[in-house]
Amino acid sequence: MLKQADHRYERRPRMERIGFIGLGVMGKPMARNLMRAGYPLVVYNRSRPPMEELAAEGAETANSPREVAERSTVVITMLPDTPDVEQVLAGPDGVFAGGRPGLIVIDMSTIDPVTAQRLAAQAAERGITMLDAPVSGGEIGAIQGTLSIMVGGDAAAFERCLPIFQAMGRNIVHMGGPGAGQVTKAANQVVVALTIAAVSEALALAAKAGVDPAKVRAALLGGFASSRVLEVHGQRILERNFRPGFRIRLHHKDLRIALGLGRAVGASLPLTALIHEWLGALVARGQGELDHSALVTLFEEWAQTEVRPS
Repeated sequence: MLKQADHRYERRPRMERIGFIGLGVMGKPMARNLMRAGYPLVVYNRSRPPMEELAAEGAETANSPREVAERSTVVITMLPDTPDVEQVLAGPDGVFAGGRPGLIVIDMSTIDPVTAQRLAAQAAERGITMLDAPVSGGEIGAIQGTLSIMVGGDAAAFERCLPIFQAMGRNIVHMGGPGAGQVTKAANQVVVALTIAAVSEALALAAKAGVDPAKVRAALLGGFASSRVLEVHGQRILERNFRPGFRIRLHHKDLRIALGLGRAVGASLPLTALIHEWLGALVARGQGELDHSALVTLFEEWAQTEVRPS
């Protein structure tokens, strides 16, 4: 667990002064890990409580994205959706307005790859380098600093920022040019969504057939059907723990991005489209703030059963 006072963080001299914008479920622990690694931090968030919390632990605060950029050599954004990133970066009081040539902007949100490419081009016109670096691993990975980070953009900027990424994640891969990180994240979200659906369907089948779903999960973990989703989300399902690690509404948004990319490049995504509709149904029912493992509730409804250990 991280210590809650500035003097308790391990401080080491670093060249980069990091600005961090977006202190939500993922952003706040990511920012904490950067502080723990010794980076001086300037933070901004739309609501003040997360800023005040990190300020009590040693961070400085800013009044706008523009001010963050003016006081930083690297700016990281971790925001909910594409329009949020566009506003924070390219808006009238945004990062680009305050950035000097040589600034590196790392967007770690999950957004549309085409928009990521366009923002990178706008940044380049100002002498700013932009990396798209979405993450996978959820709240647990953000807290533990074990995120998987998929990075698109300039290779030299990636190398310069690698120590920053290493403070937040473990599996860090440079995927290619601008937008390549977001394409990779879209693929990741497709696999995760389909696997959650498969685990939900399998456990609902076991429960309906009268076999203990906890024992079924244990058996599957030792065979070819094993997966991280079965391990983590399968346990969440058995415990009825739908406290959000990754919200249904955000995964619904991410699949919308994947479907848009599929249309743009001419790739058919029929299974993604189906699960996008199922997640949309849960959002419409007011369950969008639950963890995406709550997808199992649809399968339970259809099977007229509940997935619980016997």
